[in-house]
Amino acid sequence: MPELPEVETTRRGVSPWLEGRSIERLEVREPRLRWPIPDAMPEWVQGLNIATLQRRAKYLLMPLLDSQQPESSQGLIWHLGMSGSLRLVPASEPWKKHDHLQLTPAPLPSETQAPLCLRYHDPRRFGFLLHYTGDPLLHPRLEKLGPEPLSDAFTPELLYQRSRQRKIPVKAFIMDSAQVVGVGNIYATEALFRAGIDPRRAAGRISLARYAELVRLIKVILAAAIEQGGTTLRDFVGGDGKPGYFAQQLDAYGRAGQPCRKCSAALQETRIGQRASVFCPQCQR
Repeated sequence: MPELPEVETTRRGVSPWLEGRSIERLEVREPRLRWPIPDAMPEWVQGLNIATLQRRAKYLLMPLLDSQQPESSQGLIWHLGMSGSLRLVPASEPWKKHDHLQLTPAPLPSETQAPLCLRYHDPRRFGFLLHYTGDPLLHPRLEKLGPEPLSDAFTPELLYQRSRQRKIPVKAFIMDSAQVVGVGNIYATEALFRAGIDPRRAAGRISLARYAELVRLIKVILAAAIEQGGTTLRDFVGGDGKPGYFAQQLDAYGRAGQPCRKCSAALQETRIGQRASVFCPQCQR
């Protein structure tokens, strides 16, 4: 599943090719995504100008400006679901089997060649595209989200206070988007491994000092993953069509039964919140 680093990688990859251009056409070949795309959406966005792309958690925000109504606020919210990807392609490139949407930007006055198109590919169709008006951060999909993990708002004190008396496993706690956004299964597994914290331990039994180390490592791991283009697992590719390479550095995720790189004990796998969780029975307490 594309997680925060993959979405941020996509944002950085496609932004230079889209920002400042108007939308010439939005083509919908398969409207039956997680939520059906309204028939009128291509008409709503045609001719609008693409402003600075943003990311909130795993959502990619595309603000759109209307020269006829400069005070209006609207845009598009993209979510990649479990297997979706956005890539830049020439308009002439043949559509693949699971390509569902294509946004074609208008060329700039100084350009002699057609710009690249943004094409959405999603075999499982769990992703979606929503149109919003008003403040996107107040949209029902975003308004209850926790702090960004790489922001100053994400602190050990925040996790410590919110975890008191909580009996749920610490891994499930840090994967709860109401506590902090974007710490998905891969990066939660890695952060807990490096912090030496058993993912099954109750969130309320983690000390402030251990949360301080966990928060530090979450920030380090996510920043490194973004820098290296995310983690390639099955279907994900970045906005430039190239895969991420952080998977080469995974210490725990996907390594059940293999020796721990710290102590050589066999890594074990359990399920927490219906997700596979790999840990070292010796190093993680």
